[in-house]
Amino acid sequence: MSKQDTNPIDYKHIRPYGDTMNDGKVQLSFTLPVKNDERGREAAVLLAKQMGMKDPNVALKQTLDEEFTFYVIYGSVIHSVNYENIVVQTVAGDVMEREEVSEYIRENIGRDVVFVGASTGTDAHTVGIDAIMNMKGFAGHYGLERYERIEAHNLGSQVTNEELIKKAKELKADVLLVSQTVTQKDIHVQNLSELVELLEAENLRDKIILVCGGPRITHELAKELGYDAGFGSGKYSEDVASFAVQELVNRGLTKLRTQ
Repeated sequence: MSKQDTNPIDYKHIRPYGDTMNDGKVQLSFTLPVKNDERGREAAVLLAKQMGMKDPNVALKQTLDEEFTFYVIYGSVIHSVNYENIVVQTVAGDVMEREEVSEYIRENIGRDVVFVGASTGTDAHTVGIDAIMNMKGFAGHYGLERYERIEAHNLGSQVTNEELIKKAKELKADVLLVSQTVTQKDIHVQNLSELVELLEAENLRDKIILVCGGPRITHELAKELGYDAGFGSGKYSEDVASFAVQELVNRGLTKLRTQ
């Protein structure tokens, strides 16, 4: 870093860092439905300026086909954010290791906890739900199937909300995990909202811990949709299991459901 970069950071006016502190340097990429010519290039530059970029430079323009061009723009953003005023909703509770979760269940619940998970709706992706539930887990984090005192049922992909609820009742689920990867046109929001409505209609919503996850899921969004928690990228089985078992205890849902 240069001497300029060692100056105290102004957290009330945070901007991106590139070569020197607070220079606002960013790289932006997008596709426009235009030909790869000078007119198209100017359209990309004007769009970048309207996004708040100063002196945008077209680092790359690549023809995708006759009517579509991919652009990479480099420049400086003129906007900043007040970092000190940012408040983010996060999942409450301590994150425990796998063995600690099992011990917590033994001491505070005294029976196996039933997790039922699926990728619902038309979503055919199982990477997320498999990472949380399957025994091998992901990135060195074992899935719920390996946890003692947890009975994990992974229903796979393209499971309708009705099917998920039916299976949850059959297995006497304590926790429902819903994975959503496909998010075009906010289809994940529609699907997640529908599940909450169906659970409420079945008089089950208050008797179950409801968790959703996926690359575009935040805890704030999950709460808005009526879920108990939401987990995005970088979260593992420990995060989900720790929250769920503590929430069961906090809400007095430790008795085995019979409906």
